[in-house]
Amino acid sequence: MAKFGSASFEIMIWGKILRVSAFSVLLVSVGCLPEVEYPEEPVVEFLSFDVGPAGDAVLSFNVTDGDGDLGLDPDDIEPPFCPSCEHYYNLKCEYDELRDGVWTHIELNPNEGQVPFYYRVPRAVPSGTNAAINGVVEIAMNTWSLQSDYDTLRFRITIEDRSLNVSNEDTTSFILK
Repeated sequence: MAKFGSASFEIMIWGKILRVSAFSVLLVSVGCLPEVEYPEEPVVEFLSFDVGPAGDAVLSFNVTDGDGDLGLDPDDIEPPFCPSCEHYYNLKCEYDELRDGVWTHIELNPNEGQVPFYYRVPRAVPSGTNAAINGVVEIAMNTWSLQSDYDTLRFRITIEDRSLNVSNEDTTSFILK
């Protein structure tokens, strides 16, 4: 009986040692993982465009930025980010319609009451020592289509970081009005 008791105890000790060792190996291997590196210019990748029951939509895309200077604070209003400056908006969604089989860019003119699909994406604050950013941006779009005789559209998406690096351009899938 005593032997069985010590055998159980020994197994329990080894079980604890194995668990602690496995945990230590896990910590060491996590600590040895290479830091993720992305280009300094942001990179966007379209994920989805979901239309809700009320007709509003959410545009989702993945974004990476290697130096972590993505997004603007509300008080970022000095040049080059002032309201009348070219870089006030850091996310641009250019509107295209499929007209007679050809994608046609529709230029929107604010002076004629047309509002471009431009947004200010808030500042992303990287955690840890690596400044790189990898995340999903979701944009709520209350209005997302223009009245026209054409029923198919898409958006071309670019984002700009605080160093004024412009991302690649990615395109949504086609969207039916």
